[in-house]
Amino acid sequence: MSATHSQEKDLNGPINSLLSAGPDRLSSRQADQAALMLRLGLGSVFVVGGWWKLQRAIDSARSADLVEKYTASNGYINEFFQSYLFADGWISAWGFLTALSAFELVAGIALVAGIFVRPLAIVFGLLMWSFVAALPVSTVPGQEVAVSTFFTPALIVQIRDVGLSGMCFALAALGSGAFSLDERLTGRGLGVESADWKSLGLLLRLSVAVAFLAGGFFYGLDHVKSWSGFPLLLALVGIVLASGHGVRLAAGIAFVLLAIYCVGKVSFDKSLWDNLNAVKREFAFLASCLVLMRFSGGTGFRLSDLVAAPRDVFFGRARTQS
Repeated sequence: MSATHSQEKDLNGPINSLLSAGPDRLSSRQADQAALMLRLGLGSVFVVGGWWKLQRAIDSARSADLVEKYTASNGYINEFFQSYLFADGWISAWGFLTALSAFELVAGIALVAGIFVRPLAIVFGLLMWSFVAALPVSTVPGQEVAVSTFFTPALIVQIRDVGLSGMCFALAALGSGAFSLDERLTGRGLGVESADWKSLGLLLRLSVAVAFLAGGFFYGLDHVKSWSGFPLLLALVGIVLASGHGVRLAAGIAFVLLAIYCVGKVSFDKSLWDNLNAVKREFAFLASCLVLMRFSGGTGFRLSDLVAAPRDVFFGRARTQS
């Protein structure tokens, strides 16, 4: 192969990659950009949350309060999981929280740095659902509860973790992305040649949409997270994102609402880490909104397609006879 032919091939690579991109496919470069944004957003969640818990766990003056925060009737670990984890005495609540927070911190740093991204994203994606299952709730009609607990279904209270789970799985599919240690250590990024954005865009836009839908339709209920005092606006943003139409606009509005919420949570009476911990999940949602603003949400399961050709959407197009 001549040097000229080799140079032409090298130059044609990025061009062909860009030509292969579209609303349903991201080029390798675009996929790396999307992965970078998601990686930084999700990694920040676990770095902040892990360090916030760990510094309390290793502080003798605050460790008891941390354990109480998680194991009380209005904490985050219900009786089932407390009996399952701590009853036999093989690990204490303090030991469990210390180990969990240390893992979150180290793994979060790894995500930000871009190493072991795929396995860690899958682990975190599954871990998010354990937080939903572990929440102590009471939704039995007519039951009087003598102690404080949650009265809204766990899936709604922890809907942001459901969204984070979807973002983690999207990151696992995209790989490490740009500016990653995986790329530096191996000489290549652990990304993809091109990304199926029809599926991943759908996953990402629904991951953001579910939190806005819950915040809008269940506004004002016990422990429901709503990022704005305008529930109709939240619901509309969620509906538009889920529909697959106007995704960039809806993601932009969502980004502004999240940014305003984060600024409003800042308190000069709190430490830097307390302020960051109060909005840590929002970092991932902000990053996801940026991805959706940049690449939209794919064309998978769009409302217009569901209405116009439901058979094609649900069952795929029939093969043409030759």
